[in-house]
Amino acid sequence: MIDPPPGVEIRRSARRRRTVSARRDGDRTVVLLPAGLSAAEESRWVETMVAKLERQEARRSRRVGSDGRSPAARSALAARAERLSHAHLDGRARPASVVWVTNQNHRWGSCTPRTRQIRLSERLRGMPDYVIDYVLVHELAHLLQPNHSPQFWAWVARYPLTERARGYLEGYAVAARLDIPADGDLPDLDDEARAD
Repeated sequence: MIDPPPGVEIRRSARRRRTVSARRDGDRTVVLLPAGLSAAEESRWVETMVAKLERQEARRSRRVGSDGRSPAARSALAARAERLSHAHLDGRARPASVVWVTNQNHRWGSCTPRTRQIRLSERLRGMPDYVIDYVLVHELAHLLQPNHSPQFWAWVARYPLTERARGYLEGYAVAARLDIPADGDLPDLDDEARAD
């Protein structure tokens, strides 16, 4: 057994036979190794896995900012959300982040009021701007009213193309056979407001 480099914790496991893995745990790097490795193999694997993690982190930091978004997406969506908030919500809705996501199969967008994060489905890309703006206003309104109450819908109705955009989304969902409602009446779970 070797003395690990500073900031590296080595965990050996008798159950682990062939695989080696590494992960960050706060400011430490944890390397998981099979118990039967020699000191030379352990040293080589620790060096390899630490270098691999550093390369992955360097690539990730070049691609995205500290908030996990590319600079172009961060500035474009944030600017669009800020513009819409000022135009329709008296500038009161201020999200911490607005991002495109690929994992929303049953909604057009979502908002977590506690963290002030807004996520828009990638399915919206290529749709008319007024539709994307509607979904953004809908999610921004959740920062002011975290449910689908009459007060929430009063905020959303300030966007003049609300009904037109909802009709577009409803028609799109039916034509594409998607199980995504356009009315946003999905149940709220925990503190995440789930919108159409």
